[in-house]
Amino acid sequence: MEFIAETVCRVCGLDVGEVRFDEAGCSLHVVCDCCGTESGYGDERVNQVRHLRRSWLDRGAQWHRPKSRPLTWDLQQQLAGIPPQWL
Repeated sequence: MEFIAETVCRVCGLDVGEVRFDEAGCSLHVVCDCCGTESGYGDERVNQVRHLRRSWLDRGAQWHRPKSRPLTWDLQQQLAGIPPQWL
């Protein structure tokens, strides 16, 4: 199986260009500024990712680090950036 580096949060779709999973598929344990998920903890399988996403959305899609939220943030646009294999 061939991997490519992942920069998109599997849970919320935030992509600030920071590598979360490297080319070997190993987590770099990056904490998402938006949803607060740490890559490599609970986001390895699609059912886990869906559960984390639903929990985050049910809590109002609050930002983990509110100061990082762009002024023009659009939740639906960000969610549309989630790679298909993690939907």
